[in-house]
Amino acid sequence: MMKHMATSLAVLAAASLAACATSAAQTGGHGADATSAATSSTPVSEATFQKDRSAILAMAGDYKVKFDFIETVPFAENYELKPEKISGGYEVVRVIEDRGDFISLQHILVVGGDEKLAIKHWRQDWQYEPQRVLVFIGGNAWEWQDVPDAERAGTWSQTVYQVDDAPRYGAVGSWDYDDGIAEWTPPREWRPLPRRDMTTRDDYNAVDAINRHAITPWGWVHEQDNSKLVLAGEPHVLVREVGVNTYRHNSDFDASIATDYWASTEDFWAAVRDEWNRIEDKNQHFAITIKGETEDLYIPLLELAESVGDGEKPLDEATAEARALIRTFVTSDIGTLDSRLRPTSGSPVKAAN
Repeated sequence: MMKHMATSLAVLAAASLAACATSAAQTGGHGADATSAATSSTPVSEATFQKDRSAILAMAGDYKVKFDFIETVPFAENYELKPEKISGGYEVVRVIEDRGDFISLQHILVVGGDEKLAIKHWRQDWQYEPQRVLVFIGGNAWEWQDVPDAERAGTWSQTVYQVDDAPRYGAVGSWDYDDGIAEWTPPREWRPLPRRDMTTRDDYNAVDAINRHAITPWGWVHEQDNSKLVLAGEPHVLVREVGVNTYRHNSDFDASIATDYWASTEDFWAAVRDEWNRIEDKNQHFAITIKGETEDLYIPLLELAESVGDGEKPLDEATAEARALIRTFVTSDIGTLDSRLRPTSGSPVKAAN
């Protein structure tokens, strides 16, 4: 019963809240030594480097969250703006890795009524002066994009990962502090459809997003200027959308629900991340072979994590099942992307191993 309840809540939460997923980018290999401020192509002061780190680390905490998305300008004839979508809840953000120039922040939802549950949410990884960044290219496919040496100095990549630790999108930008605001704004980047639309509509194929993170006295905010793209034929914008995701520090909920969940499942999720890291390190590009919403991937992984946390399944057995599951749905032979919509050839797993 508990597993069924957790799965149902996971689907509900993923559909309504994963829209806030924010991203992170990688270096040219997860096992590579991290670069430092001292080795920048253009010297960046240690004080600036530490100031950037402080801004990223400031996003960790316990929050009341609100996600507000509203379509603003239609660009297709006879298109009618969709109703505003507002959702929210409680979210715990924790630092799960900090190597100095690499910071990983894990988000965990706390949901439910009288009996609250924790659900693993999205993850954002931050890499200082990355050699390359993993970007979304359409469908459920991603590829590595090199960052020129001349453009790396003082930058941070952010790569966002989904509830199953599969990638979503990545971008590179610099933190700036104009007018007393610490904020990071990269150039626009493509993203997959948010789950709030993935599960309800099929009239566009990707999001071209301008993405800003800003630190506030009460927490932080993730602001988005999204263009919803139709990729069939000549790519064009269907409609624009503004999104404002607010994270306000809050102590009115029991954050230990999230931290206890993480303590009991973190080794499992570390193994899942390792599998995705292996795939990313070995392939210039790869894809998930599931078209659209990836429930067949993330629901079994959430259930395996729960079985480990409850002591129902040994860690080694669960991680072996998780690795096999991921490989079942991943290919590095993405074939020819049909108008950058989806892979049209390639066999799951074999090329990605």
